[in-house]
Amino acid sequence: MSFISEFKEFINKGNVMDLAVAVIIGGAFEKIVTSLVNDIIMPIIAMLGNMEDIASLKAGPFTYGQFLAAVINFILIALVLFMIIKAMNRAKSIKA
Repeated sequence: MSFISEFKEFINKGNVMDLAVAVIIGGAFEKIVTSLVNDIIMPIIAMLGNMEDIASLKAGPFTYGQFLAAVINFILIALVLFMIIKAMNRAKSIKA
């Protein structure tokens, strides 16, 4: 079997196509969550803390506001992925 035919077979497998779709949707979802955190959640936190901008939070020479936004992003994405996987597992157990 030639390299090209092996590559074609690999690409045409369902798992590779599913992975490609998941990566594209994940990238788009990440942008939505980032916007949610930066444009809605962080301004609310800043308003509650009487701050102008979360990104400028400092502790001595260290700015930690952007890190805080990244942590919130991660937690939200992990939570949604957990809920999706949990729902998929429940659907599989009902189907079986």
